[in-house]
Amino acid sequence: MKQGPLAGFKILEFAGIGPGPMCGMLLADLGADVLRLDRAVPTGLGVQKPTRFDLLNRGKRVLAVDLKHPEGIALARRLVAKADATIEGLRPGAMERLGLGPQDCLAINPGWSMAG
Repeated sequence: MKQGPLAGFKILEFAGIGPGPMCGMLLADLGADVLRLDRAVPTGLGVQKPTRFDLLNRGKRVLAVDLKHPEGIALARRLVAKADATIEGLRPGAMERLGLGPQDCLAINPGWSMAG
C-alpha cells in the first residue's frame, strides 16, 4: 500500500507531453494512485523507448487505451467516474472532441477536478 500525504487519492492521467507526465510522477511520489492511459499505438514523437525506461512513469500504473474507438472512450469514462482528479496535456479542444472535456467529466463525476 502506498504511503504519503496523498495516499488514497486516485488520479487518472491521459498520456501527453509537457508538464502532465511530470505532475503525475510527483503525485505518485506523494502517495497518490496514478493510472496513466497511454496511446494504444505509439505516436512516433521522437525516439521510442520501452515503457519501463520512461522515468516519468515512476510510481504509476500504465494502461494502453485507444481513445479513437467507442470502447476506449467508454473505459475512460468509467475511470473518470472513479478518479479524484485527472491530468491531461492534449491540444486545446481534443478532450472535448473525445467527449471527455471538463463539462463531460463533471457530469460523470461531480466530485472530480481537472489539471492540464
